[in-house]
Amino acid sequence: MCIIGNPPYSVSSTNKSEWIEKLVRDYKKDLNERNIQPLSDDYIKFIRFGQHFIDKNGSGVLAYISNSSFTDGIIHRQMRKHLLESFDKVYVLDLHGNSRIKEISPDGSNDQNVFDIMAGVSINIFIKTGNKKKKELGKVFLFDLFGKRDDKYDFLINNKIQTVDWNNIKITSPEFLISNKDFSLKNIYSTGFSINDLFQNNNSGLATEFDELVIHYAKKDAQTIIEDLKLLSEREIINKYHFSEKQIPKIVNAKKDLDKNNPNIYPINYRPFDKRYCIYTGSSNGVMGRPRNSTMQHFIKNKNIGIVVSRSVYGSYDWYDIQITNEITEKGIMAMRVGNAAIICPLYLYPQSIPQQSIESTTERTPNLNLEIVNQIADKIGLIFTNEKEATKNTFAPIDILDYIYAVLHSPSYREKYKEFLKIDFPRVPYPEDKVLFWKLVKLGGELRQLHLLESPITEKYITKYPVNGDNIVTKLKFEPYYYELTTKDKDGNLNYPDYLGAVKINDTQYFADVPTSAWEFYIGGYQPAQKWLKDRKGRSLSFDDILHYQKIIVALTETGRLMREIDEVIEI
Repeated sequence: MCIIGNPPYSVSSTNKSEWIEKLVRDYKKDLNERNIQPLSDDYIKFIRFGQHFIDKNGSGVLAYISNSSFTDGIIHRQMRKHLLESFDKVYVLDLHGNSRIKEISPDGSNDQNVFDIMAGVSINIFIKTGNKKKKELGKVFLFDLFGKRDDKYDFLINNKIQTVDWNNIKITSPEFLISNKDFSLKNIYSTGFSINDLFQNNNSGLATEFDELVIHYAKKDAQTIIEDLKLLSEREIINKYHFSEKQIPKIVNAKKDLDKNNPNIYPINYRPFDKRYCIYTGSSNGVMGRPRNSTMQHFIKNKNIGIVVSRSVYGSYDWYDIQITNEITEKGIMAMRVGNAAIICPLYLYPQSIPQQSIESTTERTPNLNLEIVNQIADKIGLIFTNEKEATKNTFAPIDILDYIYAVLHSPSYREKYKEFLKIDFPRVPYPEDKVLFWKLVKLGGELRQLHLLESPITEKYITKYPVNGDNIVTKLKFEPYYYELTTKDKDGNLNYPDYLGAVKINDTQYFADVPTSAWEFYIGGYQPAQKWLKDRKGRSLSFDDILHYQKIIVALTETGRLMREIDEVIEI
């Protein structure tokens, strides 16, 4: 039996017959994942379809050219296991070309897709002889093909399965990854604790499902929307705000939500260093689609702080996926990347879930930490854990754990050494070896935290200028380097890494002067904040506070680079 094809790639599958849905459940067993929707993609259903008939026949070949996400996607691990238990040999010729993650060739050159699509593609040949023992895993052979489209076509035309220089991949549980990546450090990396395990209440950021209605630069604009939702018809709202006709059902839901629930306007961390205002009731499928109230309620009018961290980074992306938040947070805070699942991890949990809870409330809060992990940290460093920060000698508190983690995850050495693991799951943090190292990293992590919340007094010491008066309207964005070096000294008087200054032009005449190239190009998640913040304000006039805020961002990014180097001098990775 031979099943050959190029099945459709569609996450929003309309092939929902009970028969195929039941078969695909084999790929979803025991995953314990919040979002397994990608496993309902049409191409996955067609793979399961082909596997079913070849299993039924007892032998055969299944050969598809398909979306390649199943080869290393973390939620696809049971799918890979199921296929490897079924087939004797699996050949995957990965054609790459995933433009969603801006894949590039290993030599840095352009990597093109063989089709006019964004998803990466692979040729997959599954062979079943019927001779393999039950539950024994099949052998996996992989070849990565990067480069220009025409070069890939030439390779495919001039080769056959026998002439490809396949790599025999060693498959390991529980991920069953079909990948050439180096996982030799797995035993060392696995001794650390997972962020997902430490923070027991965590969730992805809220999903408005209608940003234009819910998210606003100014509080007064959010208030106007609330009033209009109460007074105007759906048609009048569509006309006034030039919304799409497709949004009428969501406007209907928003109006119903406001009839039942009292709306509030809260600050929201929308993008890195980009705090806006949102309309919030806490109810799902209302003003917002998914407010994630079980987690966000612990930030609303409560003094709290939390880590934002991504679970995975695909393809050629490096890992920059750690942030800090003290407000409710939008799901795109890390970047809208396919497969990316940034979670919000509040440091404390408050017993009440009432949005109107006062910040002055005396209700006791509790650390949102796995005490088993906390106790192991305490044993390592010889200190006593307290629920709140104390001046008592030989104690440490939740904020110290957060700062320690924040420092470690900003270590360039850590990110480089464990880069392949950071691409497939939530980061694991090594336990501190002793209290001396712990406190050094806590200090540096605390400095980073205050910088990123723009609470550090250092952010007031501007290193840039805004020398030209004008209308301050962002019409075009361009960075023009001066090509002369900026060097600074560290605390010991040694010269730091050289940098280059430039001008960030926001229109034909106005610009921010003396912006370090390192700050302009600095990544947090999938964003470059120094660029993203201004791009999101294209067509808007920057206020006086906006101009100062942007200059604080540049200080924060520049200082982050310095602190990251300092962390690497301390850390033992």
